[in-house]
Amino acid sequence: MKWGLLGGTFDPIHFGHLRGAEEMLGIFNLNRIIFIPSSRPPHKLEAEITSFYHREQMIRLAIEGNVNFSFSDVENLRAGKSYSVETVEYILNKYMEDLELYFIVGQDAFQAVTTWKDWEKLLLLCNFAVMTRPGYENMKLDGILPKDFAARFTYDEKIDGFRGPTGHTIYFRHVSFLDISSSRMKEMFKDDKSIRYLTPDKVRQYIAKNSLYKKS
Repeated sequence: MKWGLLGGTFDPIHFGHLRGAEEMLGIFNLNRIIFIPSSRPPHKLEAEITSFYHREQMIRLAIEGNVNFSFSDVENLRAGKSYSVETVEYILNKYMEDLELYFIVGQDAFQAVTTWKDWEKLLLLCNFAVMTRPGYENMKLDGILPKDFAARFTYDEKIDGFRGPTGHTIYFRHVSFLDISSSRMKEMFKDDKSIRYLTPDKVRQYIAKNSLYKKS
């Protein structure tokens, strides 16, 4: 089995998330991609985040009908802050047999990976699939990871990736760039501006029905 894990706050989920996931599914010939919303992101104040329940419902609405997309509430079931390394360990421990895992992350997030909890351990636990924007040419580990750690990875031309000492690889892959931002969408909704065609209609309707992102 080849699974992709796509994490984030998804507040709200939009076509940028969905299209990126769809392209990575094909690029790596994955069997499924699991959307894992962060329950208590360590880099964000809890008060700034929409309830997990609403974010879960929006994800479920966005991915319904796609048999290759699924949802997991693993980070909401765990107490404390939501750390990616703990999520990956949980998935591997539960489904280790014959599972090849790809942690899918955006370029901007990967640039800050060294601020994550136990990032060195995380990068050695599974494959990393970094979604980059067209025109982004600095697809190297230098400047992102400390030199001594980056030196543990060797570029393999055959797979166009940086293979690490545990056999897992860091890949950089271009995906279609949809300049959509969850934070921008929330501001637009507060200002009574249309967010049509930025997210699936069912998500947009759910936001309106539940009065999410309205001015307090």
